[in-house]
Amino acid sequence: MKGVYALAKKGTTASVVYDLAKPIVEELGLVLWDVRFEKEGSSWFLRVILDKPGGSVDMNDCEAVSRRLDPVLDETDPIEQSYYLEVGSAGLGRELRNPAHFEACLGMEIRARLIRADETGRRDVEGTLVSYEDGVLTIKQADGTESKLTVKGCSFVKLNDDSDIGQFDD
Repeated sequence: MKGVYALAKKGTTASVVYDLAKPIVEELGLVLWDVRFEKEGSSWFLRVILDKPGGSVDMNDCEAVSRRLDPVLDETDPIEQSYYLEVGSAGLGRELRNPAHFEACLGMEIRARLIRADETGRRDVEGTLVSYEDGVLTIKQADGTESKLTVKGCSFVKLNDDSDIGQFDD
């Protein structure tokens, strides 16, 4: 992976936490892939998602970030309601959500699910991410053809380097 990764939307809870977490994460030699503040049922989850250049994020990495971030969150109190803090790895099948993610994954295998089927009836596209520009992905498929997809037209785009290659279970 290359370059700087995630940039959260300005002014959101996630962006405030992103700014608080980034120096902590970088000091530990990790990369802040994403921050998400999501509601599931009646509970809120603050998810701090990590990557590790040249390696894999492990439990010790997650624990170190959590132990250092938790008091900063308590002190700055950027979130009014109760929430659960989760610190974890972006994982092998990580979701690509912003321009920095796409740029970091150029030349890698990805998979995308279209919100609506294309003119051939296809909803799932797999292949190598050839380019990303202004919200448009170019994916080279196994048969050599290239598809241009808009990020807005996809329900998800994920890195496709795990054992689920070919499986669209989301």
